[in-house]
Amino acid sequence: MVKLYNSLTKQKEEVTSDENKVVKMYSCGPTVYSYPHIGNMRAYLFMDNIRRVLKYNGYKLDGVMNITDVGHLTSDADEGEDKMLVASQREHKTPWEIAKFYTDIFMNDTKLLNIDLPEHIVPATSVIEEMIKFVQNLVEKGYAYETSKGIYFDIEKFKDYGRLSGMDINEKLAGARIDVDEEKHSPYDFVLWVKAPKEHIMQWDSPWGKGYPGWHIECSVIGDKFLGEHIDIHTGGVDHKPVHHENEIAQSNCFYGHKVVNMWMHIEFLQIDNGKMSKSLNNIYTIKDLIDKGYTPEDFRYFYFMAHYAKQQNFTFDALDMAKNTLKSLKNLLKEHKNGTAKVDTAIYENEFLESINDDLNMPKAVATVLRMLKEERSQDIYKTFEKFNQVLGLNLDEDDIPQEIKDKAELRWNAKKNKDFVTADNLRAELLNLGYEIKDTKDGYDILKK
Repeated sequence: MVKLYNSLTKQKEEVTSDENKVVKMYSCGPTVYSYPHIGNMRAYLFMDNIRRVLKYNGYKLDGVMNITDVGHLTSDADEGEDKMLVASQREHKTPWEIAKFYTDIFMNDTKLLNIDLPEHIVPATSVIEEMIKFVQNLVEKGYAYETSKGIYFDIEKFKDYGRLSGMDINEKLAGARIDVDEEKHSPYDFVLWVKAPKEHIMQWDSPWGKGYPGWHIECSVIGDKFLGEHIDIHTGGVDHKPVHHENEIAQSNCFYGHKVVNMWMHIEFLQIDNGKMSKSLNNIYTIKDLIDKGYTPEDFRYFYFMAHYAKQQNFTFDALDMAKNTLKSLKNLLKEHKNGTAKVDTAIYENEFLESINDDLNMPKAVATVLRMLKEERSQDIYKTFEKFNQVLGLNLDEDDIPQEIKDKAELRWNAKKNKDFVTADNLRAELLNLGYEIKDTKDGYDILKK
């Protein structure tokens, strides 16, 4: 039984699915206006983690992720310019060129991190007509209204507004500055469709004139189109809770007249050296930055497992070094187990691993079980069990990056040792060590370990 923490009900709940064990899952995707940083990518490792754990338990996934290529304003509270236009002006490219460039980088980073992507990846600009119809429906039902600036959702028409984030909307309204926009019924009403000025690059025809969608509407519409009126799990960053996801709940539930998403899940922030990422501090890192510093994307993937998703994780290069070294040790031990001859009953480890991942994705505990198992006497049983666990971990076990010349030297050293030419054997071992490879003798031969 997989139990996950539902941000809406504030408790762990069993995952629901249809009669065919298909889980419908929506994940908030990237706004493709800049390079994705490691904090962004941690959110997609979280998505990957959920998908892999569900599959490990025999579920099938029908997943969707949006690509925000229009509508996300520089403020989450519907203020400022569209982020795509800001990037367009900054880089002297069209918004379409900006979207393609950064989408390609994002998709490449997901590949480098071995992220299990959703079945449907949908750009917001591909569902403009559906958005317009969705907004029309909300207007007709009395949940939305028109002003000179656009179409706004009336949050006072939705009694559960604020439940996800725990916000008391009545208290906020009592202390709000009503003069922000006199046309809005409430200062917290959010935009569904923006009426665009003539010079605005991205705009489409609508019943309200030329315009473009607000940010929040795309997720409701894409979820509706690909998953329908019942979604089992919806994921995103903790920063989405107070605005984006509150708005999405309001517009989706009012559109259908019932609760659409059963379980909301949120990942906490990634901190850098116990603080926020900031351009002024020069501490915003991308996957490419890590590669340039000598790390692999897999090192960062393993780093993700070192903290629970619901807690802030602190990134330091010391912590990444620890992840890198532990991962290297793990793979070296696996090589030893691959040719091991002992017989080991792995049932206790399998039960522990399953209990951990099914208890709200407790990956630190699951990985601790794996590392403890690898200390057992060398056994192919251990190796095969790890292969099973790796359906969740998603590590690369097929790599063979040892150059042929290293293998040849190792074989010469082994033959010298068998012929009792220990001087030559020791010299070759030292030579290999200088080249970055350690020879470890076993009962059945030797292993070459990359240092």
